[in-house]
Amino acid sequence: MEYLRLHRWQVTPREAARIQLRIRERLELTDRLPRIRTVAGADLAYDARRNRAIAGVVVYRYPEMEEIERVWGEGPITFPYVPGLLSFREIPALLKVFARLRNAPDLIFYDGHGYAHPRRFGIACHLGVLLDRPTIGCAKSLLVGTHGDLPQRAGSWIPLRDGDEIIGAVLRTRDGVNPIYVTQGHRISLARAIEFVSSVLDGYRVPRPTRDADRFVAAVKRGEYRSGKKK
Repeated sequence: MEYLRLHRWQVTPREAARIQLRIRERLELTDRLPRIRTVAGADLAYDARRNRAIAGVVVYRYPEMEEIERVWGEGPITFPYVPGLLSFREIPALLKVFARLRNAPDLIFYDGHGYAHPRRFGIACHLGVLLDRPTIGCAKSLLVGTHGDLPQRAGSWIPLRDGDEIIGAVLRTRDGVNPIYVTQGHRISLARAIEFVSSVLDGYRVPRPTRDADRFVAAVKRGEYRSGKKK
């Protein structure tokens, strides 16, 4: 799977913020979707002892949600932790994994924010632009924005706002359980993003693609996989 090389990664935080603003001009917040036959979940774990980032992608046939591929890889952590600049810390390792996929997904779910970001260009947006693929951010905690009271019933959602602008949705995925934050990444509307996230829920708080990706990279970190295969 190919990706665009639009900028350098060895930059300062100030340069990184400027790059976000520049690359944001390529962002598409309306539906430009192919027929969705495959979807993927992606996540990343940190091995602080070795200063390494472990990235993983799990691909499924959609809508059956039958897993067809999982790939992982790792790379050095070269960018500091700076709120709002997570993409410069995580995407280099992720791109290496996406480049090795045999099955390029039609839609990607990422455990992080997209448009709900101080500069409206979170990691789900950045990843989508570089891969030129529709992407959705599925975050477990709030980065920016406010919202009202959300009904306790699963499937309920309300807008996430920053001032007068709607920047995402607060979605209750299980009755009485803390919500998740759904935001547009690239080439998708908020309404369709909510629909797709709802379609891959399977009784847990976190959607299956990002939950499986999270468990996958955690297992890699524990040493359960070697050379892309389970021990």
